[in-house]
Amino acid sequence: MLTLLAARQCGCDEPQRVRRAESTRSMLSGGADRVIAIYDLENATKRQQYTCKAISTVGKSHGHVHKYSVETVQWYPYDTGMFTSSSFDKTLKIWDTNRLLPAEVFSFEEIVYCHHMSPVATKHCLIAVGTKNPKVQLCDLKSGSCTHILQGHRGEVLSVKWSPRHEHILVTASADSKVRIWDVRKASGSLILLDQHNGENAKSSSEAANTAHNGHVNGLCFTSDGLHLLTIGTDDRMRLWNSSTGHNTLVNYGRVCNESRKGLKFTVSSGCSPDFAFVPVNSCIAMYDIHSGQLLTELRGHYTYVNCCTFQPDFQELYSGGSDVNILAWIPDLGRTGVENEPKGSESGTTQNLIFQDEWSSSDDET
Repeated sequence: MLTLLAARQCGCDEPQRVRRAESTRSMLSGGADRVIAIYDLENATKRQQYTCKAISTVGKSHGHVHKYSVETVQWYPYDTGMFTSSSFDKTLKIWDTNRLLPAEVFSFEEIVYCHHMSPVATKHCLIAVGTKNPKVQLCDLKSGSCTHILQGHRGEVLSVKWSPRHEHILVTASADSKVRIWDVRKASGSLILLDQHNGENAKSSSEAANTAHNGHVNGLCFTSDGLHLLTIGTDDRMRLWNSSTGHNTLVNYGRVCNESRKGLKFTVSSGCSPDFAFVPVNSCIAMYDIHSGQLLTELRGHYTYVNCCTFQPDFQELYSGGSDVNILAWIPDLGRTGVENEPKGSESGTTQNLIFQDEWSSSDDET
């Protein structure tokens, strides 16, 4: 593990497959079928609609495939020579992309809901892991062991996210209705406990005080600049917080349907104006203006529930994965930014802003 990590950090390990992935575009996916796949997203056909094929897979016959559903996958933040995966089989695996073999396996006593590596860390190699156990565990890639335990939650930890602005700041969300902000260098507990009421109800209701939502909190996402944090709960609410002060900005997004009892993987745009939030809602993706709370449109293309989505800032592309076993790509429709551009008398499938459209096609032999 140390050899692989050192090679990635100094950039001297450049296998052919990694060079190809870095010089083009690659996507990592994992699913309920236990399979992990790497896709080459380059459009060699130059057609507007095209189908991407997996260039590498950790299939069901692979000797190190996860035993149960893969819940989270993530590239090593600095290149694609290494990636991580976690599963309901109670393991977190660190993979060598070139060999498609685990370089390290972390085992836990409870099922793993989520994990996350810091996108900006230079002074640590910690992976935050959320499990059915209320304790948040930090796994160190350099030592190959769990070096830190963060205690404070009273329910299963459904989402964890490192700040994209400060490498030692970690946010965790739990079934106990609470969201905690930690500085992992300090052993004194969490820095901030988010309160949806901003302290106003603390004296009258001890139960309501210091809760971020009136239900499980199963979704976290920082804005691209790290100045704000979005949270989603099973109370069908999304909230925007000042990540430095923990203040609830009180932006009203209306009802945000959330039927997931696991982690809800939503995302935000980067490099757009205004900033957008993309949230899986049943079989569509709801698109919100982050700072006004306005629902701009709903992206429809999946046949059943959308499970996750992620935004690719370099190419301004959105990717979504659904229970229909499809991954769809969405790109900005720069020639049609609103219904006001529609010719009079033309029919429109929606009455809201159509900033993104589906540009993905599936083939019959696609799995």
